[in-house]
Amino acid sequence: MLEENFIAEKRRFHIEEAILVLLLILSLVGIGIMDFSPADGYGYWLILVFVFCLFAMIIGWLQSKHRSEDFKIILREQSIHWTTSLLVVGGVFLIHQSGRIPEEDAGLIILLILSLSTILDGLRVGWRFSLVGLFLGVAAVISVYTPHFLWIELGIAILIIMATILWELWQERRAQ
Repeated sequence: MLEENFIAEKRRFHIEEAILVLLLILSLVGIGIMDFSPADGYGYWLILVFVFCLFAMIIGWLQSKHRSEDFKIILREQSIHWTTSLLVVGGVFLIHQSGRIPEEDAGLIILLILSLSTILDGLRVGWRFSLVGLFLGVAAVISVYTPHFLWIELGIAILIIMATILWELWQERRAQ
């Protein structure tokens, strides 16, 4: 039974790590899109709010150990969290449509909203999710102050992936 639980935890780690890598890649793609076309970046970040919501629900489902009662609670909490995030993003859209916020600034604001939502959701679903949110916030700031920010952010993403893998290996050795 203990070995079966260990295997399940290891499998969950692999899935959560794969989601971390995928979210970092999608974030880097969005940052690149925003650099070349702010209008497309704006739409991309809007779509990514739904993608992040989906992955948060997947991680929550994995953590619920497939019990329907736990999953119902997770689904409700995630729905409320990401719906309110989407409402705030909608507010940015309306302000942008009124002409008060330029497209490139609207994309950055949505990126920061997604960053905050992801960090806060990470408190519920796991520290890796918060790490992605921190990456998004740092990426938004770096992109404003550095002309060649994509390379810096790629390096940060690689460091995050390496650090999480090393952390998990260290935790595994410590547990044995």
